[in-house]
Amino acid sequence: MGGAGAVFWKELTDYLGSKRFLIIFLIIVAVSLFSSYGATESLSPETTYPEYLFVTLLSSSGGGLPSFLFFISFFGPLIGIVLGFDAINSERSRGTLSLLLSQPIYRDAVINGKFLAGLATVAIMIASIIVMITGVSIGKLGVVPNGQEVARVVLFFLACVLYVAFWLSLAILFSLVFARSSTSALVSIAVWIFLSFFIYMVAGVIADEMVPLTQQSAIEEIAKHESIRSMIMRLSPSVLLEEISSAILNPSIRLFGIAMESQLKGLIVSPLSIGQSVMVVWPQFVALVALSIICFAVSYVAFMRQEIRSI
Repeated sequence: MGGAGAVFWKELTDYLGSKRFLIIFLIIVAVSLFSSYGATESLSPETTYPEYLFVTLLSSSGGGLPSFLFFISFFGPLIGIVLGFDAINSERSRGTLSLLLSQPIYRDAVINGKFLAGLATVAIMIASIIVMITGVSIGKLGVVPNGQEVARVVLFFLACVLYVAFWLSLAILFSLVFARSSTSALVSIAVWIFLSFFIYMVAGVIADEMVPLTQQSAIEEIAKHESIRSMIMRLSPSVLLEEISSAILNPSIRLFGIAMESQLKGLIVSPLSIGQSVMVVWPQFVALVALSIICFAVSYVAFMRQEIRSI
C-alpha cells in the first residue's frame, strides 16, 4: 500500500476541483434544497409518526419536485461515472500512468488511491447535502432530529455511499477495459440506463414467461410471479437503494411485494425500531455491499495483471 496516501490526496484534490463534478454537485444541491423546502410545506408534527418527521422529509417530495432520495438515485450513478470513467485510460493516453508507476510506488496504491479518493469525494458530497437539508428542516419545521432519526439518517447515508461506490468502481473498470475515455463513459451510461430503467421490463417479461398469469390465477401464483420479478429487479443497485431507503426512512414498512395473509398475522401497528428496520432490508444491504466489492475486485485484479508496457 506504499504511496496510496499520496495518490489519494492528489486524486481527492483533482476530484473536488473538477468542473464537471462541481456542476453536477451544485445541481443536486439546488434541487435537493428546493425539494426539501417544498416538502416541509406538506409535513407537520401532526403526521402519523411525529417522532420520525425529519427522516420522512428525505423521502418526501414537494413544490413540484421529486424527493431527495430520487435525486440521489438518479444523479448518484452520474457522479460515480464522472469520477471514474477516465481514471485510468486518460492517464494512460497522456503517458502519466507509466511515469507514475516508474516511481517507488506499489502498483496497487494507484488503483486503491483512486478508488478511495472517489469514495471520499462521494461521502463528502452526500454528507454536505444531508447537513444542508437538516438545516432547512430545523429552520422551517422547528424540529430537531432525535437519536432514532440520526441513526436512520446515518444508515441512509451509508446506503447512498455504497450505491455510488458501485457506479464508481464500474466506471473505473471500464476505464481499464477501454482505451478511450469516451467509450468507457458511453458504456458506463448504457449500463446505468439498463439497470435503472430497462431492468423493470426485463424482469416483467421473464416473470411472465416463468409464471404466466390469467384472470383466474390464484393468489399463490400471483405471489410467485411477483417474487420472481422482484428477485430479478434486485440485480439493479437502484432497486436495492430504493428498498433500503424505503425501510430505513419509513418505520412503517415491514416487507416488500405481495403479502400473504399468514405473513400479516401478528404484525404490530406501531413503527419499527431501527434494528427491526435494518432486519427488513438486511439482504438488500448485503447485496449492495457485494456488488460494490465484486466490481472493485474485478477492477483491482485487471489493473494488477496488466503489463507495464500496455499501461
